[in-house]
Amino acid sequence: MNHHKEEAREGPKVDIRTLGIDLAKNLFRIHGVDATGKTLVQRQLRRRQLLPFLAQLPACLVGMEACGGAHHWAREIAKLGHEVKLMSPRFVRPYVKSSKNDARDAEAICEAVARPSMRFVAPKSQSQQDILALHRIRSLLIRERTALMNQMRGLLAESGIVVALGAAPLRRALAEIQGDRDARVSELLREALVEMVARLRSFEEQLKRYDQQIAQLARNDPRADRLMTVPGVGPVIATALL
Repeated sequence: MNHHKEEAREGPKVDIRTLGIDLAKNLFRIHGVDATGKTLVQRQLRRRQLLPFLAQLPACLVGMEACGGAHHWAREIAKLGHEVKLMSPRFVRPYVKSSKNDARDAEAICEAVARPSMRFVAPKSQSQQDILALHRIRSLLIRERTALMNQMRGLLAESGIVVALGAAPLRRALAEIQGDRDARVSELLREALVEMVARLRSFEEQLKRYDQQIAQLARNDPRADRLMTVPGVGPVIATALL
């Protein structure tokens, strides 16, 4: 414990040339070397300590794995004047020595980022991450809508009503059942279906809003506008590619 306290009080090593950071939610592990590859710093930092520590270092090469939160940290660390490079975890894995732990992961990242043959992941801007967030939420809504429609189709099949695949045949069948009061559907199931139809309508309204937002983003981005000149490429594909 005393060793860790002494290490925490140390100032940053000014001749660090390459730094590997093993990212986490709250505790980060760092490994820094000089120009010859000699280890100068190995320590653990809390989330609030990371940027102040890096702010005291001269500009150096900082490597991280492209995982959750990596693009945010890449932007923040780059603001401090460091060169930041992200790598796929699968390309870092071969550099892990012995048993895997946070310290060895940071060391492996530090070694991997300096390799001239390493392939890197371009850090995303905030606007790119915003677009990606819209796409992820939209994908989740589509999965939930599909699951709901499959459940409704399955419930109807249990009552002897087979509905073709697709949203349109299901809507027609549900409208007919509600309108004609089909005797094959009990009142209890009918009430449940009415509630499920309302949920389905809500999903579709939300999807429509996200599609409108994505279309607006595509119209405002010259790169997306160029992509949409390709046959078959619309706002969703264009913004996903960006």
